[in-house]
Amino acid sequence: MTKLNDIRDNEGARHRKMRVGRGIGSGKGKTAGRGQKGQKSREGVSIKGFEGGQMPLHMRIPKRGFNNPFAKDYAEVNLGQLQKLVDSKALATDGVIDHAALKAAGVARGGKDGVRILAKGALSAKLSFKVAGASAAAKAAIEAAGGSVELIEVVPAAEKAAAKKNSVRDAKKAARA
Repeated sequence: MTKLNDIRDNEGARHRKMRVGRGIGSGKGKTAGRGQKGQKSREGVSIKGFEGGQMPLHMRIPKRGFNNPFAKDYAEVNLGQLQKLVDSKALATDGVIDHAALKAAGVARGGKDGVRILAKGALSAKLSFKVAGASAAAKAAIEAAGGSVELIEVVPAAEKAAAKKNSVRDAKKAARA
């Protein structure tokens, strides 16, 4: 039977880290196992992915896909989610429901360019919306429940920035003249 004062790790369970560059008697002194001279023997080397001038693997492999810089970023909300919010009284049915109301209810996350309503699920509550977009099926389902959808024109963030830049430039020109 083992006693508490006899408990030890298994042989080889703990291995001391080799301390390199600590004199010739340590076995890893002088060059510390790095060889002599050259970039890799120095500290702070960062040549990951470099293959000696050969075309690196990450450049040899064919690329796939496309990122559209002009794509609109909508927060997508389904009809089923809206019905759940109405049932739990987290969303007020009176008045117009817009991006701010949906964000406050916790369903419209993100969406720099507004909210888009999609037709997944069923909606029985009479609601009126003021949103950036709605699918044709969602619009039909909302109107069938007695509600309404008003689509608003949302200016993308990139266009807003460009317009602001142009207005500042025009103001400077006017000030010079």
